[in-house]
Amino acid sequence: MSKLYIIPTPIGNLEDITLRAIRLLKEADLILAEDTRNTSFLLKHLEISKPLKSYHQHNEHKTVSELVDVIASGKNVALVSDAGTPAISDPGFLLVRECIKAGVEVECLPGPTAFVPALVNSGLPCDSFVFVGFLPQKKGRHTKLLELKEEARTMIFYESPFRLLKALEEFKEYFGEERNVCVSRELTKLYEENKRGTVKEVCEYFSQKQVKGEIVIVLEGKH
Repeated sequence: MSKLYIIPTPIGNLEDITLRAIRLLKEADLILAEDTRNTSFLLKHLEISKPLKSYHQHNEHKTVSELVDVIASGKNVALVSDAGTPAISDPGFLLVRECIKAGVEVECLPGPTAFVPALVNSGLPCDSFVFVGFLPQKKGRHTKLLELKEEARTMIFYESPFRLLKALEEFKEYFGEERNVCVSRELTKLYEENKRGTVKEVCEYFSQKQVKGEIVIVLEGKH
């Protein structure tokens, strides 16, 4: 029976891919990739040669019905994102939902995702947390921050290195400068960094250096 396989890929260190993920990528009839160039690099490293098709936020609505039909016709299709688990702040939800509606089997493998190591590394409570992902860039940002102001659970945000300081300054304004926070970047890579402290301290630290790499911010909840 054909399936849609959701396959997590490494967020940095290529050794983090699982044996089952490698096997299923080898067995897939088609691989859907957020960016075919990035996925081609990974597949070359793994010595896998398979047909690739672009599947990203700009074409997912147009192609989803066609892709469901492809899987339903008997093809095993693997969905990967550039890094981590598809559908976590990346394309994937829409395809999974439509496959389920159409009675097409979906299987998601366990594997890399950036927020889990960031949360555990932070030293903040991880028994109860809320994954926020990317804050709205403009419309709805103020409303979302006000809503989170009363959140008691640990909060996890994704952020661009170019907007890190803006986010930390807003955290000082909405949550208070003494709230504890951890900023993780370049997770699993050679220059991985986890900077912990109060929002004020971490904001001052990053204001004095140029930041690169994907960012995960873990923020203490309200006491």
